[in-house]
Amino acid sequence: MDYMDESGRQYHLKLTADDVGRYVIVPGDPGRCEKIASYLEGAQLVASNREYTTYTGYLDGEQVSVTSTGIGGPSAAIAMEELVKCEADTFIRVGTCGGMNLNVKGGDLVVATGAVRMEGTSKEYAPIEYPAVADFSCVSALVQAAESMNKTYHVGVVQCKDSFYGQHEPERMPAGYDLLNKWDACLKLGALASEMESAALFTVGAALGVRVGTVLLAVANQERKREGLPNPQCHDVDEAIRCAVESIRIMISNEREGR
Repeated sequence: MDYMDESGRQYHLKLTADDVGRYVIVPGDPGRCEKIASYLEGAQLVASNREYTTYTGYLDGEQVSVTSTGIGGPSAAIAMEELVKCEADTFIRVGTCGGMNLNVKGGDLVVATGAVRMEGTSKEYAPIEYPAVADFSCVSALVQAAESMNKTYHVGVVQCKDSFYGQHEPERMPAGYDLLNKWDACLKLGALASEMESAALFTVGAALGVRVGTVLLAVANQERKREGLPNPQCHDVDEAIRCAVESIRIMISNEREGR
């Protein structure tokens, strides 16, 4: 069943299929959409409602959109559901994360191959035994893009959760014992970083049969701080955006050449 408003647009995003390209870059923050759209040709604002802002333009002659998802899995799942109803089929999340692995420093990029499902949204799409994994072609394109930028990057699993402050102040939470134990387990298993949307996006993407990838800017690393190691901070997401845009350019080229 399609949930549309009285004008025939998707209920939350206020979009129709004519408004959206098959490739979509999905930041969390609507404030980043205009900056991302500046990398596209002829980009125009096509809709803005609640946390969802959408621009559409062109990249190498292919229609490409930018749609914000808001913070967390529930709103990200809604965005993907409605974008797929608008015939989009390839998504690259671009956002920020906090480093976990000691090798991840502020300013580095993280390309997620999979995500730990410590959030609630994905559980309403798939049993917990089913893994949240990125699409291989998206991961490959993101890695190729990061290589071409000569940028320090890491490839691996990220941890996803619903509580930002549960990550940063677990001792304050009544359920902090569980948060601390699971954080420690993720560290021992080599999780690179923590964020809030990829587990939901990967799982919803699998349920809908679409391609999803993620590239993140590491803002800082609380584990490096805890260990007394240098802990640079970086809030400029431009290189993560450039990586996302270049990855879509690579996928467009690959598909045109039948790869």
